[in-house]
Amino acid sequence: MVELSRNGKSNPDGKFDWGDAVADAGIMAGVTFFTTLTGISVSGLMKSPLEGLMASGISALAHFFTILAVKRGLIKREA
Repeated sequence: MVELSRNGKSNPDGKFDWGDAVADAGIMAGVTFFTTLTGISVSGLMKSPLEGLMASGISALAHFFTILAVKRGLIKREA
């Protein structure tokens, strides 16, 4: 079972687990994409579908890379 976590994880060999971090970032970016698209649509700020998709995509990509950066920076170093 995969669970979302704030902190990054290490593999048994001590290397950063990029697969887990990318999966978590992808899930959170997907949520960001759809909530942004919904918010723009409901508020009436979307002038065209392409404009809404672009704004949502930009938000999702920014969130994706932010989550990766946070996870990479929050990993516990093994002593």
